[in-house]
Amino acid sequence: MSTAIDTGAYAAVDLGASSGRVMVGRVGPDRLELTEAHRFKNRPVRTPDGLRWDILALYAGVLDGLRAAGQVDSVGVDSWAVDHGLLDADGVLLGNPVHYRDTRTEGVAEQVWASLPAGELYAATGLQYAPFNTLYQLVAARGTAQFAAARRLLLIPDLLTYWLTGEQGTELTNASTTQLIDPRTRDWSREVADRLGIDLGLFAPLRRPGDTAGLLLPEVLEETGLAGPVPVTAVGSHDTASAVAAVPASGERFAYICTGTWSLAGLELAAPVLSEESRAANFTNELGLDGTVRYLRNIMGLWLLQECVRAWGDPDLGELLREASGVPALRSVVDAGDAAFLAPGRMPERIAEACRASGQPVPATPAEVTRCILDSLALAHRAAVEQAQRLAGHPVDVVHVVGGGTRNALLCQLTADACGLPVVAGPTEAAALGNVLVQARAHGLVGDLAGMRGLLARTQSLTRYEPRGDTARWRAAAARLADR
Repeated sequence: MSTAIDTGAYAAVDLGASSGRVMVGRVGPDRLELTEAHRFKNRPVRTPDGLRWDILALYAGVLDGLRAAGQVDSVGVDSWAVDHGLLDADGVLLGNPVHYRDTRTEGVAEQVWASLPAGELYAATGLQYAPFNTLYQLVAARGTAQFAAARRLLLIPDLLTYWLTGEQGTELTNASTTQLIDPRTRDWSREVADRLGIDLGLFAPLRRPGDTAGLLLPEVLEETGLAGPVPVTAVGSHDTASAVAAVPASGERFAYICTGTWSLAGLELAAPVLSEESRAANFTNELGLDGTVRYLRNIMGLWLLQECVRAWGDPDLGELLREASGVPALRSVVDAGDAAFLAPGRMPERIAEACRASGQPVPATPAEVTRCILDSLALAHRAAVEQAQRLAGHPVDVVHVVGGGTRNALLCQLTADACGLPVVAGPTEAAALGNVLVQARAHGLVGDLAGMRGLLARTQSLTRYEPRGDTARWRAAAARLADR
């Protein structure tokens, strides 16, 4: 189906919490080009029963995107983690999937820990505590009529793949976010499931990135105008797994930060870190490509700035960042991981209140608040990178920043300054590129993970930021936060 034997076109369905898109990647020996075919909104809906994903609207957006993409050699699907749809015995979806921000999991973790203490759960699965992990969602669903009728659970990318192909599977990188996978065996933790009374038979067989997930159904071909057969290829279906696969690193001595609404900062390792110290530091072990482990911490990310910009009436971001660059560094900092900043609304006021409560100068102007946020994020990036190296015994020489935050040059420079390491920023569309490259590799157009990353380094626009000054002032700022 390719126009030439050494090139291919691949559709990456990349779904985020606020929007989805279908991107087309064209891949050859020294070619990696990405274009957007279609973008669509992802609008969760609050019903009397709680917060739900509008999965039918998402699927319609996927079909529209494939129609706009034109003829491709393969399709791959990635999305956010943990959420899922339940199917009945006929394979029919039992209602819209529950949103991970729904309140049904409040207090559930304590119920789980009564049967399986948090330390033992971490030692078995390596997953950080988050109230919305799939494990807690399943416990919360017990006793409901919907759950009683369920015969299959499919994570969001696997559900869409099922509708495209009629084939059911559970892709491993996303399965590792359920808190039911043993990261050492890269298989289900039957001990955890047995102790908590969870039926692993709900899950379809595991797939690995690169596995064939089926062919587009005849009705999908008719709807999209594509000529079959078109395979669907399992990719790193957790979007962070795809993004880390697209880190253009050479060698192993690198850290990464996947930036956007959240910052995911950590290391790529050959084995998980399951110590109690790691659990206390809130690091997670999620699975990546080719036997790798994504050892990382979730940081609040650019959500803080996004909420402030919204509160200020959407001023010009470029001008705001230029003004922030002139504000004195580290005048005031906040804990970017503080749960006080998790909810939307009044973000500038909440940041000012945090500074006032800690005895620091209170940022008054949008530029001062912006500088406080970016300094605070760089400080959080520094802490995550330093602690990950220590806990894993894995030193690094460079930090790779990928995702939307690569457009924020000030944040990239401050991260270099804080870490005392060079930062290489790019690519911006990391998740879609990782999705495309796994498909291309499955079709023989690129080699191993190192080969994929070499192609990225040769073809993508990257910017290098060298650290300025020493890190003493960053240590002092961290000490200010620790002494609060």
